[in-house]
Amino acid sequence: MDKYYYLIAQLPFLHFAGETYIDIDSFLEEAEKWMSESDFTTLQLIDINHTHILKSDPPAHKEYKRFENALRSELAEFRKAKQEGHGYKPTLFSDTLVKENNPLEAEKELMKIRWNYIEELKTRHHFDLEYLVLYYLELQILARIEAFDKENGMEKFKQYTEVEL
Repeated sequence: MDKYYYLIAQLPFLHFAGETYIDIDSFLEEAEKWMSESDFTTLQLIDINHTHILKSDPPAHKEYKRFENALRSELAEFRKAKQEGHGYKPTLFSDTLVKENNPLEAEKELMKIRWNYIEELKTRHHFDLEYLVLYYLELQILARIEAFDKENGMEKFKQYTEVEL
């Protein structure tokens, strides 16, 4: 089965940094009911943090990984140029993004850039595995944003910086 009309039709619409009505575990649980075993196995292996392109990656995931690698390379070049005191004009993000924002806001803006790219890719896929892969990547972005909890972060910071005597 390569079309997943019923599964995709029942998924909630996702908004960047908005409230979601489905979490990753619920999504995977529902996907398992509707997907072929091989497609579901492929979906489960999708991880937004893994950027090495594999032959087995679905085409949309390969495209996303190429974008992610380009974004990371551009960030590295930008930071290197800044450290060495010369200019560099990025093409995938605004140079003011990293200069003016605090690290958390800069990270959120970078996630928004990733989100927009995924949204663009989704316009080319309807009711197929590729769409579900892209949807899953968006869920992972939302989960990461949700993890940016100020109180929880401060608690972790204190936990890791406290010195026991």
